[in-house]
Amino acid sequence: MTMAKTLVAFAFLGFAMAAFSCLPGPVTSTAFAEVVAAKETCVTASCHPGMGKARFVHGPVAVGECTGCHKPVGKHKFEPILDAGKQCEECHEGLRTMKVVHKPVQEAKCTKCHDPHQSGYKFQLRAEGSELCFLCHRKAIAGGKYLHGPLGTGSCNSCHAAHQSGFPKLLSAAGNDVCFSCHTDKAESFKNSKFMHSPVREACVNCHSPHSSDFRFTLTAAGSQDLCYTCHQGKAKEIPADTVPHLALATDRKCLACHDPHVSDNPRQLLKQPMELCMSCHNREYNGATGKIANMKPILANNSDLHGPIKEKDCSGCHNPHGSNNFRILRESFPQLFYAPYAPDNYKLCFMCHQKTIAAEEYTTTLTGFRNGEQNLHFVHVNKSVKGRTCRACHDAHATNNPKHVRDSVPFAKWNLPVGFKKSTNGGTCLPGCHQLFGYDRIAPVVNKPVAK
Repeated sequence: MTMAKTLVAFAFLGFAMAAFSCLPGPVTSTAFAEVVAAKETCVTASCHPGMGKARFVHGPVAVGECTGCHKPVGKHKFEPILDAGKQCEECHEGLRTMKVVHKPVQEAKCTKCHDPHQSGYKFQLRAEGSELCFLCHRKAIAGGKYLHGPLGTGSCNSCHAAHQSGFPKLLSAAGNDVCFSCHTDKAESFKNSKFMHSPVREACVNCHSPHSSDFRFTLTAAGSQDLCYTCHQGKAKEIPADTVPHLALATDRKCLACHDPHVSDNPRQLLKQPMELCMSCHNREYNGATGKIANMKPILANNSDLHGPIKEKDCSGCHNPHGSNNFRILRESFPQLFYAPYAPDNYKLCFMCHQKTIAAEEYTTTLTGFRNGEQNLHFVHVNKSVKGRTCRACHDAHATNNPKHVRDSVPFAKWNLPVGFKKSTNGGTCLPGCHQLFGYDRIAPVVNKPVAK
Protein backbone atom coordinates (compact mmCIF):
# COMPACT_ATOMS: atom_id res chain seq x y z
CA MET A 1 0.00 0.00 0.00
CA THR A 2 1.33 3.37 -0.95
CA MET A 3 1.91 6.10 1.69
CA ALA A 4 -1.01 8.17 0.27
CA LYS A 5 -3.46 5.26 0.61
CA THR A 6 -2.32 4.67 4.18
CA LEU A 7 -2.95 8.30 5.13
CA VAL A 8 -6.45 8.22 3.60
CA ALA A 9 -7.29 5.06 5.56
CA PHE A 10 -6.22 6.62 8.87
CA ALA A 11 -8.20 9.78 8.12
CA PHE A 12 -11.35 7.75 7.42
CA LEU A 13 -10.88 5.80 10.64
CA GLY A 14 -10.53 9.03 12.64
CA PHE A 15 -13.73 10.43 11.10
CA ALA A 16 -15.62 7.23 11.97
CA MET A 17 -14.45 7.36 15.57
CA ALA A 18 -15.55 11.00 15.91
CA ALA A 19 -18.93 10.15 14.46
CA PHE A 20 -19.52 7.33 16.93
CA SER A 21 -18.44 9.56 19.81
CA CYS A 22 -21.42 11.81 19.13
CA LEU A 23 -23.98 8.99 19.45
CA PRO A 24 -26.40 9.56 22.40
CA GLY A 25 -27.53 6.81 24.76
CA PRO A 26 -25.77 3.98 26.58
CA VAL A 27 -22.69 2.23 25.36
CA THR A 28 -23.46 -0.74 23.04
CA SER A 29 -21.26 -3.67 22.19
CA THR A 30 -21.06 -2.66 18.52
CA ALA A 31 -20.00 0.87 19.38
CA PHE A 32 -17.76 0.00 22.32
CA ALA A 33 -14.48 0.70 20.59
CA GLU A 34 -15.78 3.98 19.23
CA VAL A 35 -17.10 5.10 22.71
CA VAL A 36 -13.77 4.25 24.28
CA ALA A 37 -12.17 6.36 21.62
CA ALA A 38 -14.57 9.21 22.43
CA LYS A 39 -13.81 8.88 26.13
CA GLU A 40 -10.13 8.95 25.39
CA THR A 41 -10.68 12.07 23.31
CA CYS A 42 -13.11 14.07 25.60
CA VAL A 43 -12.43 12.90 29.12
CA THR A 44 -8.83 12.00 29.54
CA ALA A 45 -7.11 13.85 26.72
CA SER A 46 -4.93 16.86 27.27
CA CYS A 47 -7.93 19.26 27.35
CA HIS A 48 -9.86 17.58 30.23
CA PRO A 49 -7.28 15.56 32.13
CA GLY A 50 -9.08 15.67 35.53
CA MET A 51 -12.58 14.84 34.34
CA GLY A 52 -13.93 11.57 35.77
CA LYS A 53 -11.28 11.32 38.49
CA ALA A 54 -13.39 12.54 41.46
CA ARG A 55 -14.94 10.14 44.01
CA PHE A 56 -18.44 10.59 42.63
CA VAL A 57 -18.86 10.91 38.86
CA HIS A 58 -22.08 11.60 36.97
CA GLY A 59 -23.15 8.47 35.07
CA PRO A 60 -22.75 9.80 31.51
CA VAL A 61 -19.30 11.16 32.34
CA ALA A 62 -18.28 7.86 33.92
CA VAL A 63 -18.97 5.97 30.69
CA GLY A 64 -17.69 8.72 28.43
CA GLU A 65 -21.06 9.70 26.96
CA CYS A 66 -20.48 13.45 26.78
CA THR A 67 -22.96 13.67 23.93
CA GLY A 68 -25.73 12.49 26.24
CA CYS A 69 -25.82 16.04 27.58
CA HIS A 70 -23.79 18.10 25.06
CA LYS A 71 -24.05 18.60 21.31
CA PRO A 72 -20.96 19.35 19.23
CA VAL A 73 -21.04 22.68 17.42
CA GLY A 74 -17.41 22.75 16.56
CA LYS A 75 -14.15 21.55 17.95
CA HIS A 76 -14.22 22.00 21.75
CA LYS A 77 -17.34 24.17 21.58
CA PHE A 78 -19.96 22.05 23.34
CA GLU A 79 -23.41 23.34 24.33
CA PRO A 80 -26.22 21.68 26.31
CA ILE A 81 -28.66 19.89 24.03
CA LEU A 82 -31.67 21.34 25.92
CA ASP A 83 -32.29 23.91 28.66
CA ALA A 84 -30.33 22.85 31.74
CA GLY A 85 -33.32 21.76 33.84
CA LYS A 86 -35.07 20.02 30.99
CA GLN A 87 -31.79 18.33 30.18
CA CYS A 88 -31.69 16.73 33.66
CA GLU A 89 -35.35 15.71 33.39
CA GLU A 90 -34.51 13.66 30.32
CA CYS A 91 -33.23 11.09 32.81
CA HIS A 92 -34.46 12.32 36.22
CA GLU A 93 -38.22 12.39 35.77
CA GLY A 94 -40.98 13.51 38.15
CA LEU A 95 -39.04 16.07 40.21
CA ARG A 96 -41.70 18.79 39.92
CA THR A 97 -44.92 16.91 40.56
CA MET A 98 -45.64 17.62 44.23
CA LYS A 99 -47.27 20.54 46.06
CA VAL A 100 -44.04 22.20 47.23
CA VAL A 101 -40.97 22.25 44.98
CA HIS A 102 -37.53 23.48 46.03
CA LYS A 103 -36.79 26.77 44.26
CA PRO A 104 -33.72 25.59 42.29
CA VAL A 105 -35.73 22.59 41.06
CA GLN A 106 -38.73 24.76 40.20
CA GLU A 107 -36.46 27.09 38.23
CA ALA A 108 -34.72 24.12 36.58
CA LYS A 109 -31.38 25.15 38.09
CA CYS A 110 -30.23 21.71 39.19
CA THR A 111 -26.60 22.77 38.91
CA LYS A 112 -27.02 25.14 41.87
CA CYS A 113 -26.75 22.05 44.06
CA HIS A 114 -25.25 19.41 41.77
CA ASP A 115 -22.08 19.45 39.71
CA PRO A 116 -23.09 17.99 36.33
CA HIS A 117 -19.80 16.17 35.92
CA GLN A 118 -18.22 15.04 39.20
CA SER A 119 -17.81 15.85 42.87
CA GLY A 120 -16.16 14.75 46.07
CA TYR A 121 -19.62 14.42 47.61
CA LYS A 122 -22.49 11.97 47.06
CA PHE A 123 -24.96 12.76 44.30
CA GLN A 124 -22.36 15.12 42.81
CA LEU A 125 -23.35 17.77 45.38
CA ARG A 126 -21.38 21.00 45.37
CA ALA A 127 -20.81 20.85 49.14
CA GLU A 128 -21.45 18.43 51.98
CA GLY A 129 -24.48 18.35 54.27
CA SER A 130 -25.68 21.67 55.65
CA GLU A 131 -22.83 23.53 53.96
CA LEU A 132 -24.61 22.94 50.67
CA CYS A 133 -27.82 24.42 52.07
CA PHE A 134 -25.90 27.41 53.42
CA LEU A 135 -24.83 28.29 49.90
CA CYS A 136 -28.33 29.80 49.66
CA HIS A 137 -29.85 29.75 53.13
CA ARG A 138 -28.46 32.16 55.69
CA LYS A 139 -25.99 30.68 58.15
CA ALA A 140 -27.76 32.79 60.77
CA ILE A 141 -30.25 29.96 61.22
CA ALA A 142 -27.38 28.04 62.81
CA GLY A 143 -26.03 31.01 64.74
CA GLY A 144 -27.61 30.22 68.11
CA LYS A 145 -25.84 28.86 71.16
CA TYR A 146 -27.85 25.64 70.99
CA LEU A 147 -28.27 23.72 67.72
CA HIS A 148 -31.05 21.30 66.90
CA GLY A 149 -29.45 17.87 66.54
CA PRO A 150 -29.97 17.37 62.78
CA LEU A 151 -28.59 20.82 62.00
CA GLY A 152 -25.69 20.28 64.37
CA THR A 153 -24.69 17.17 62.41
CA GLY A 154 -25.31 18.78 59.03
CA SER A 155 -28.34 16.63 58.29
CA CYS A 156 -30.89 19.11 56.95
CA ASN A 157 -32.44 16.23 55.02
CA SER A 158 -33.54 14.63 58.30
CA CYS A 159 -36.42 17.10 58.24
CA HIS A 160 -36.49 18.54 54.71
CA ALA A 161 -36.79 16.95 51.28
CA ALA A 162 -34.20 18.20 48.82
CA HIS A 163 -36.36 18.39 45.72
CA GLN A 164 -40.09 18.40 46.48
CA SER A 165 -42.60 17.60 49.16
CA GLY A 166 -46.30 17.44 49.88
CA PHE A 167 -45.80 19.60 52.98
CA PRO A 168 -44.84 23.25 53.63
CA LYS A 169 -41.17 24.20 53.81
CA LEU A 170 -40.26 20.96 52.05
CA LEU A 171 -40.81 19.04 55.29
CA SER A 172 -40.57 15.30 55.04
CA ALA A 173 -43.85 14.81 56.94
CA ALA A 174 -46.82 16.82 58.17
CA GLY A 175 -46.22 19.24 61.07
CA ASN A 176 -45.36 17.51 64.34
CA ASP A 177 -44.94 14.16 62.59
CA VAL A 178 -41.52 15.39 61.46
CA CYS A 179 -40.55 15.90 65.11
CA PHE A 180 -42.08 12.58 66.17
CA SER A 181 -39.91 10.71 63.68
CA CYS A 182 -37.04 11.29 66.14
CA HIS A 183 -38.82 12.20 69.40
CA THR A 184 -40.65 8.89 69.61
CA ASP A 185 -41.05 9.15 73.40
CA LYS A 186 -43.06 12.35 72.96
CA ALA A 187 -45.16 10.78 70.24
CA GLU A 188 -46.17 8.01 72.62
CA SER A 189 -46.98 10.34 75.52
CA PHE A 190 -48.93 12.68 73.24
CA LYS A 191 -51.04 9.78 72.06
CA ASN A 192 -51.84 8.51 75.57
CA SER A 193 -52.37 11.74 77.55
CA LYS A 194 -55.71 13.37 78.36
CA PHE A 195 -54.65 16.98 77.92
CA MET A 196 -52.35 18.57 75.33
CA HIS A 197 -51.00 22.10 75.46
CA SER A 198 -52.61 23.94 72.54
CA PRO A 199 -49.32 25.28 71.04
CA VAL A 200 -48.06 21.70 70.99
CA ARG A 201 -51.19 20.50 69.23
CA GLU A 202 -50.69 23.20 66.59
CA ALA A 203 -46.93 22.90 66.04
CA CYS A 204 -43.81 22.18 68.09
CA VAL A 205 -42.19 25.20 66.42
CA ASN A 206 -44.51 27.50 68.40
CA CYS A 207 -42.10 27.05 71.30
CA HIS A 208 -38.98 25.45 69.79
CA SER A 209 -36.77 26.71 67.00
CA PRO A 210 -36.22 23.85 64.55
CA HIS A 211 -32.73 25.12 63.75
CA SER A 212 -30.91 26.92 66.57
CA SER A 213 -31.50 29.15 69.56
CA ASP A 214 -29.65 31.00 72.29
CA PHE A 215 -31.86 29.22 74.83
CA ARG A 216 -31.87 25.64 76.13
CA PHE A 217 -33.99 23.09 74.31
CA THR A 218 -33.85 25.52 71.35
CA LEU A 219 -36.71 27.48 72.92
CA THR A 220 -37.82 30.62 71.12
CA ALA A 221 -37.55 32.79 74.26
CA ALA A 222 -35.39 32.95 77.37
CA GLY A 223 -36.51 30.52 80.05
CA SER A 224 -39.88 28.94 80.50
CA GLN A 225 -41.54 32.02 81.99
CA ASP A 226 -40.63 34.46 79.21
CA LEU A 227 -41.68 31.87 76.66
CA CYS A 228 -45.02 31.29 78.39
CA TYR A 229 -45.63 35.04 78.53
CA THR A 230 -45.60 35.25 74.73
CA CYS A 231 -49.07 33.66 74.80
CA HIS A 232 -50.19 34.13 78.41
CA GLN A 233 -50.02 37.90 78.21
CA GLY A 234 -52.48 38.40 81.06
CA LYS A 235 -50.14 36.53 83.39
CA ALA A 236 -47.22 38.51 81.97
CA LYS A 237 -48.80 41.65 83.44
CA GLU A 238 -50.29 40.09 86.57
CA ILE A 239 -47.40 38.04 87.97
CA PRO A 240 -44.70 40.78 88.04
CA ALA A 241 -47.24 43.18 89.58
CA ASP A 242 -48.15 40.87 92.47
CA THR A 243 -46.78 42.01 95.82
CA VAL A 244 -47.00 38.51 97.31
CA PRO A 245 -45.34 36.04 94.91
CA HIS A 246 -45.77 32.29 94.99
CA LEU A 247 -42.31 30.99 95.80
CA ALA A 248 -42.69 28.16 93.28
CA LEU A 249 -42.27 30.81 90.58
CA ALA A 250 -39.03 31.95 92.18
CA THR A 251 -37.34 28.62 91.42
CA ASP A 252 -35.28 28.01 88.29
CA ARG A 253 -38.13 25.98 86.81
CA LYS A 254 -40.67 28.79 87.20
CA CYS A 255 -43.84 27.76 85.30
CA LEU A 256 -42.47 24.25 84.90
CA ALA A 257 -42.51 23.80 88.67
CA CYS A 258 -46.24 23.13 88.34
CA HIS A 259 -47.05 22.72 84.63
CA ASP A 260 -45.96 20.28 81.95
CA PRO A 261 -45.37 22.26 78.75
CA HIS A 262 -46.43 19.40 76.49
CA VAL A 263 -49.08 16.99 77.78
CA SER A 264 -50.65 15.95 81.06
CA ASP A 265 -53.33 13.74 82.53
CA ASN A 266 -54.36 16.64 84.76
CA PRO A 267 -56.30 19.82 83.94
CA ARG A 268 -54.30 22.97 83.12
CA GLN A 269 -51.28 20.85 82.22
CA LEU A 270 -50.51 20.30 85.92
CA LEU A 271 -47.74 17.85 86.77
CA LYS A 272 -49.99 16.13 89.33
CA GLN A 273 -53.53 16.36 90.65
CA PRO A 274 -53.96 19.85 92.21
CA MET A 275 -53.85 18.86 95.89
CA GLU A 276 -51.08 16.34 95.33
CA LEU A 277 -49.09 18.98 93.45
CA CYS A 278 -49.40 21.48 96.32
CA MET A 279 -48.43 18.80 98.84
CA SER A 280 -45.26 18.03 96.90
CA CYS A 281 -43.90 21.29 98.38
CA HIS A 282 -46.19 21.96 101.34
CA ASN A 283 -45.26 18.69 103.02
CA ARG A 284 -42.68 20.47 105.15
CA GLU A 285 -42.46 23.62 107.22
CA TYR A 286 -41.04 26.84 105.80
CA ASN A 287 -39.55 29.68 107.80
CA GLY A 288 -39.04 32.66 105.56
CA ALA A 289 -38.47 36.38 105.82
CA THR A 290 -42.22 36.99 105.65
CA GLY A 291 -43.19 34.37 108.21
CA LYS A 292 -43.72 30.67 108.75
CA ILE A 293 -45.70 28.32 106.53
CA ALA A 294 -46.92 25.20 108.28
CA ASN A 295 -46.46 21.65 107.06
CA MET A 296 -49.95 21.10 105.65
CA LYS A 297 -49.70 17.36 105.06
CA PRO A 298 -50.24 16.21 108.69
CA ILE A 299 -52.85 18.94 109.25
CA LEU A 300 -54.99 17.57 106.44
CA ALA A 301 -54.26 13.94 107.27
CA ASN A 302 -55.05 14.19 110.99
CA ASN A 303 -58.21 16.31 110.86
CA SER A 304 -61.55 15.03 109.63
CA ASP A 305 -63.62 18.20 109.17
CA LEU A 306 -62.33 19.68 105.91
CA HIS A 307 -63.09 23.12 104.52
CA GLY A 308 -65.03 22.89 101.23
CA PRO A 309 -62.15 23.71 98.83
CA ILE A 310 -59.91 21.25 100.68
CA LYS A 311 -62.61 18.59 100.45
CA GLU A 312 -62.69 19.26 96.70
CA LYS A 313 -58.88 18.98 96.66
CA ASP A 314 -58.62 22.48 95.23
CA CYS A 315 -56.23 24.76 97.12
CA SER A 316 -56.69 27.31 94.34
CA GLY A 317 -60.24 27.88 95.60
CA CYS A 318 -58.68 30.29 98.11
CA HIS A 319 -55.06 30.70 96.98
CA ASN A 320 -53.83 32.09 93.67
CA PRO A 321 -50.98 29.79 92.60
CA HIS A 322 -49.42 32.51 90.44
CA GLY A 323 -49.28 35.26 93.07
CA SER A 324 -51.47 37.83 94.75
CA ASN A 325 -51.68 41.23 96.37
CA ASN A 326 -53.10 39.58 99.49
CA PHE A 327 -51.14 37.82 102.20
CA ARG A 328 -50.60 34.08 101.76
CA ILE A 329 -51.37 34.52 98.06
CA LEU A 330 -55.10 34.59 98.87
CA ARG A 331 -57.39 35.31 95.94
CA GLU A 332 -59.23 38.10 97.73
CA SER A 333 -58.90 40.24 100.84
CA PHE A 334 -59.04 38.59 104.26
CA PRO A 335 -58.00 40.05 107.65
CA GLN A 336 -54.59 38.89 108.81
CA LEU A 337 -55.22 39.58 112.49
CA PHE A 338 -57.51 38.38 115.26
CA TYR A 339 -59.31 41.75 115.37
CA ALA A 340 -60.49 43.92 112.49
CA PRO A 341 -63.23 46.53 112.00
CA TYR A 342 -66.09 45.07 110.00
CA ALA A 343 -66.43 46.00 106.34
CA PRO A 344 -67.64 43.64 103.62
CA ASP A 345 -64.54 44.43 101.53
CA ASN A 346 -62.36 43.00 104.30
CA TYR A 347 -63.94 39.58 103.79
CA LYS A 348 -64.07 39.29 100.01
CA LEU A 349 -62.36 35.90 100.21
CA CYS A 350 -65.07 34.38 102.41
CA PHE A 351 -67.84 36.04 100.44
CA MET A 352 -66.69 34.29 97.28
CA CYS A 353 -68.72 31.35 98.66
CA HIS A 354 -70.57 32.56 101.77
CA GLN A 355 -73.40 35.11 101.75
CA LYS A 356 -72.42 38.66 102.64
CA THR A 357 -75.51 38.99 104.84
CA ILE A 358 -74.21 36.34 107.26
CA ALA A 359 -72.37 39.07 109.20
CA ALA A 360 -74.64 41.98 108.27
CA GLU A 361 -78.04 40.97 109.69
CA GLU A 362 -78.44 41.05 113.48
CA TYR A 363 -81.36 38.61 113.54
CA THR A 364 -82.08 35.61 111.32
CA THR A 365 -83.62 32.16 111.26
CA THR A 366 -82.04 31.04 107.99
CA LEU A 367 -78.62 32.59 107.40
CA THR A 368 -76.69 30.56 109.98
CA GLY A 369 -77.01 27.86 112.60
CA PHE A 370 -74.73 29.89 114.86
CA ARG A 371 -77.55 31.77 116.57
CA ASN A 372 -79.13 32.01 119.97
CA GLY A 373 -82.79 31.91 119.09
CA GLU A 374 -82.93 34.47 116.29
CA GLN A 375 -79.83 36.38 117.42
CA ASN A 376 -77.14 36.05 114.72
CA LEU A 377 -73.93 35.28 116.63
CA HIS A 378 -71.79 35.88 113.53
CA PHE A 379 -73.10 39.44 113.59
CA VAL A 380 -72.33 39.67 117.33
CA HIS A 381 -68.71 38.57 116.87
CA VAL A 382 -67.75 40.09 113.53
CA ASN A 383 -69.81 43.21 112.98
CA LYS A 384 -68.01 45.73 115.19
CA SER A 385 -66.58 49.09 114.27
CA VAL A 386 -63.28 48.50 116.09
CA LYS A 387 -62.62 45.05 117.51
CA GLY A 388 -64.59 42.75 115.31
CA ARG A 389 -63.48 39.13 115.71
CA THR A 390 -62.36 37.94 112.32
CA CYS A 391 -63.34 34.57 110.85
CA ARG A 392 -59.96 33.11 111.79
CA ALA A 393 -60.61 33.83 115.47
CA CYS A 394 -62.86 30.76 115.57
CA HIS A 395 -62.46 28.88 112.28
CA ASP A 396 -59.55 27.09 110.65
CA ALA A 397 -59.51 27.62 106.89
CA HIS A 398 -58.11 24.16 106.20
CA ALA A 399 -59.23 21.40 108.57
CA THR A 400 -60.05 20.58 112.19
CA ASN A 401 -61.61 17.75 114.18
CA ASN A 402 -64.48 20.00 115.32
CA PRO A 403 -67.73 20.70 113.45
CA LYS A 404 -67.88 23.78 111.20
CA HIS A 405 -64.06 23.95 111.08
CA VAL A 406 -63.97 25.41 114.62
CA ARG A 407 -60.42 25.59 115.96
CA ASP A 408 -59.09 24.02 119.14
CA SER A 409 -57.06 27.19 119.62
CA VAL A 410 -56.03 30.30 117.73
CA PRO A 411 -52.70 32.18 117.71
CA PHE A 412 -53.09 35.46 119.61
CA ALA A 413 -49.75 37.27 119.63
CA LYS A 414 -47.41 34.82 121.44
CA TRP A 415 -50.27 32.93 123.08
CA ASN A 416 -52.35 30.12 121.66
CA LEU A 417 -55.82 31.19 122.76
CA PRO A 418 -58.10 28.18 123.40
CA VAL A 419 -61.53 28.23 121.77
CA GLY A 420 -63.20 25.62 123.98
CA PHE A 421 -66.15 24.83 121.70
CA LYS A 422 -68.61 22.00 122.38
CA LYS A 423 -71.52 21.19 120.11
CA SER A 424 -74.98 20.25 121.39
CA THR A 425 -78.16 19.10 119.61
CA ASN A 426 -79.53 22.58 118.95
CA GLY A 427 -76.49 24.73 119.63
CA GLY A 428 -73.35 24.56 121.74
CA THR A 429 -71.13 26.18 124.35
CA CYS A 430 -67.90 28.12 124.07
CA LEU A 431 -65.29 28.80 126.73
CA PRO A 432 -62.48 30.66 124.97
CA GLY A 433 -59.73 32.68 126.50
CA CYS A 434 -61.57 35.91 125.72
CA HIS A 435 -64.85 35.42 127.64
CA GLN A 436 -66.62 33.23 130.21
CA LEU A 437 -68.64 30.14 129.34
CA PHE A 438 -71.40 31.10 126.94
CA GLY A 439 -74.03 28.89 125.41
CA TYR A 440 -76.47 29.19 122.56
CA ASP A 441 -79.56 27.30 121.47
CA ARG A 442 -81.54 27.83 118.31
CA ILE A 443 -84.80 26.52 119.81
CA ALA A 444 -84.61 27.68 123.47
CA PRO A 445 -82.36 30.74 123.63
CA VAL A 446 -79.80 30.74 126.45
CA VAL A 447 -79.58 33.75 128.75
CA ASN A 448 -75.88 34.57 129.14
CA LYS A 449 -74.35 37.09 131.46
CA PRO A 450 -73.26 40.14 129.48
CA VAL A 451 -69.57 40.57 128.75
CA ALA A 452 -67.69 43.85 128.64
CA LYS A 453 -67.38 45.21 125.11
